[in-house]
Amino acid sequence: MINLRKDRYIAGMVLSGVGDAIGYKNGKWEFCTNAESIHNELQDLGGLDGIDVKKPQWPVSDNTVMHLATAKALIRNKSNDTEDIILRLIASEYKKCMKDMSNRSPGNTCVRVLKDHGGLRIPFNTKGGGCGAAMRSMCIGLRYPDPEDIDKLIAVSIESGRLTHHHPTGYLGSLASALFTSYAVQNKPLEKWGVGLLSTLKKAKEYIEKKGICVQENIDNWGYFESKWHFYLGLRNILDGGSQPRFPPDYHQPKKRDQFYTFLSYVACGGASGHDAPMIAYDAILACNRSWKDLCYRAMLHGGDSDSTGAIAGCLYGVLYGFENVPEYNHKSIEKHTALESTAKLLFELAKGNQISDEYVNDEPENSSSLSCCAI
Repeated sequence: MINLRKDRYIAGMVLSGVGDAIGYKNGKWEFCTNAESIHNELQDLGGLDGIDVKKPQWPVSDNTVMHLATAKALIRNKSNDTEDIILRLIASEYKKCMKDMSNRSPGNTCVRVLKDHGGLRIPFNTKGGGCGAAMRSMCIGLRYPDPEDIDKLIAVSIESGRLTHHHPTGYLGSLASALFTSYAVQNKPLEKWGVGLLSTLKKAKEYIEKKGICVQENIDNWGYFESKWHFYLGLRNILDGGSQPRFPPDYHQPKKRDQFYTFLSYVACGGASGHDAPMIAYDAILACNRSWKDLCYRAMLHGGDSDSTGAIAGCLYGVLYGFENVPEYNHKSIEKHTALESTAKLLFELAKGNQISDEYVNDEPENSSSLSCCAI
C-alpha cells in the first residue's frame, strides 16, 4: 500500500501554480525564446530569492485555471463513475473555466475546440499534438495514484486530453503528466519513470482500440510520441530503468539546455508539444537533485513554453519533496492559493477512499446527454 501524504498533495498543487506563474511571468517569459535573456532579467530582479510570486506581476496562466478545472471535475465525481460520466464533468468544467482566461494566454486549440464543439468529443485532429492536455492532468495522478488504478488513470487522462487535443501526441502528454504524478506519490525511483511510461503506452493503445473512436487515425499517428520518448531515454542512459541518468558536461548552461529542448521539440519551441512538455519537466526533476532553484532554472526559465513545463515540474517536485528548499515568498501568496490547497486536500481524501461533502457535486454538467463522436 502506498503512503499518501496530505502535505505533499498540497505542495504538488500549489507548486504547480508557482511553476506556471514563474514560467509565464505575465506572458513575458512564456513567449521568450532566449533562456539567457530570461536568466539575466531574473538576476536583475534579485534572483528567485528576490521575487514574491503573486499578482499582479506573477499571475497564473491558463495552465493553472484548466488544471483546477480538471481537479474540480474529479472531485465532483466523488462516486468514481465511468470515464464517460467523468468526461461530461470535465467538459463542463473546461467550458466554465474559459470565463477566467482574461490575460492568461489560453491555447488556441483549447479555445477553438471548446467554442466550436462545446466541450464534447471532437474529430481526430492532425494539429492536435500541442501541450494543452499535458499541462492540466497532473491532478489525475493525485486522484488515481495506486498502481491498481492504472486503467482508470489511462482512461481519464486520455479522454480528458482528447476533449481538446484529439491526437496521440497531445493526449498521451496528458497520460504522461498524470502517470508521472502517480509515480511521485508512489515514490517510485526516478530512473524508472520513463520505462514505466513506455510500458503503459501498450495498455493505452489497447484502450484506444477497445474504445473504438477514430481508431485508425490514432494508431497511424501513434509512433511519434513513443519514438521520441524511446530516443530521449536512450540519451539519458535510463532505457533499462535501472541506470543513473547521464547528462552532458555543459548542460548547466541555459543556452545548451535551450538547444537540447529545441532539438527535442516538434515546432522548435521546447515544451509546446504533448511529448516534450512532460519530457522537459521529467528531465528537470532528474537533474535538479532536490534543489528548487535548479528545478526552476531548468523547467521554468528556458526559451519555449516555460509555463507549461513549469506547471508539470512544479507539481512533481511538490509531490516528491513538499516545500523543501522552496522560499516561502515563492509560494505563500500565489494566485488561487486557497483553491489549489483546498482542491489538494479533497483529492487526497478521495484517493484514500474517504467520503467528502456534497458541496462540489451540486450542479449537472451541460449537454450531459450527448457525448457522441463528431463525424469525420
